[in-house]
Amino acid sequence: MKKFLLPIGIIVAIIVVAIATFSSSYNKFVTAEENVDQAYSQIETQLQRRVDLIPNLVNTVKGFAKQEKEVIGQVTEARSKLAGANGPGEQAAADSELSGALSRLLVVVENYPELKSNENFRQLMDELAGTENRIAVARKDYNGQVASYNKTVKRFPGKLVASVFGFDAKEYFKAVAGSESAPDVDFGADE
Repeated sequence: MKKFLLPIGIIVAIIVVAIATFSSSYNKFVTAEENVDQAYSQIETQLQRRVDLIPNLVNTVKGFAKQEKEVIGQVTEARSKLAGANGPGEQAAADSELSGALSRLLVVVENYPELKSNENFRQLMDELAGTENRIAVARKDYNGQVASYNKTVKRFPGKLVASVFGFDAKEYFKAVAGSESAPDVDFGADE
């Protein structure tokens, strides 16, 4: 009888250790995935803040620069794309387009010194600059969480647990091609 108890005890101990290991790994995945989701929600929050600020900025500029309808239209269109974007890839592309449109809008502002001295405009620009900084920090934090999560998914024994429970690598928030250079803005003012 004792001969059978020892092998059974060893098998039970191995099963208990395996269950403990898998449950611990599973809990790490759940925590890491939640950290990624939380970091991503911070990006979405800051992008939404930016989207919310833009109509006020556009309306302020409209009052001073009625003939600059094309640039204002580009900003409005880019804002709409960002508001409707889903996932890090689409949001990065829409964010890049909006950044370019905002750059062109700021060039327009340079042609209207009285606009730059307007208190509402200055306040909106300060809020927008603060939001841009928050977006940059949120992207960095998100990508850091994604890197940590993806390492957990790809390393052994996490790779086994990830495949069993369906944890897949997450997408980084990347800049779109060409966003490393500032957009060219030319309104033909030198002609």
